[in-house]
Amino acid sequence: MIKDLQALYTSVDGSKHDYIVSPSILSSDFANLESEIKKTESYGAQWCHIDVMDGHFVPNITIGAPVVKSLKNRVKTKLDAHLMIENPLKYIPDFIAAGSDIITFHVEASGDKTSDCIQMIKNAGVLAGISIKPKTPVSVIKDFIPLVDMVLVMTVEPGFSGQKFMTEAAQKIKEVRAFVKEDLIIQVDGGINAETAEICREYGANCFVAGNYVYKNPDMKSAIKGLLG
Repeated sequence: MIKDLQALYTSVDGSKHDYIVSPSILSSDFANLESEIKKTESYGAQWCHIDVMDGHFVPNITIGAPVVKSLKNRVKTKLDAHLMIENPLKYIPDFIAAGSDIITFHVEASGDKTSDCIQMIKNAGVLAGISIKPKTPVSVIKDFIPLVDMVLVMTVEPGFSGQKFMTEAAQKIKEVRAFVKEDLIIQVDGGINAETAEICREYGANCFVAGNYVYKNPDMKSAIKGLLG
């Protein structure tokens, strides 16, 4: 269990930050995944965002728990599993067993099992996150926010990398921040770059998922440094 919240904001070299960067491996070179992630951690990224897609909840298929397990003892960044899958309650145990440090599921997929999903994750000593798609109002998760460690606000429709940032969806960050506990992490994912991250930062986000902006950037170091604030 991660008991020291400051550890979530601390880079592997020990430097402390006010914000978290979680590069999405969906945009990485999968043939060299370990070295790609180690490159981001050497530049200060504290987390590794793992996009899990099932071809049902979203139209794309990516990776699963075996990839998380393979990375667990090979990289130092926190493993941030984002489950874009139907029936998350069924698969959460696999991601716990694989060594995820953070597990986020979608409220649109959990139905009447949302509380059960949260409880299962937290009982395992893993940080629990809940996510909403761009068209889902914050009111849908309001009752669950006090129970989780993180809220993920999607600023693109989940399913593919490289989409355009949706400003209207980012507005929901302000709604979440207005009534949350002080130590809640608000993560934002979708079209994040230096400019859009600054918008989200002003709204109250403190954790940035970036795929193409980090992994496709010829100056990855500067990209991550800028997102760290």
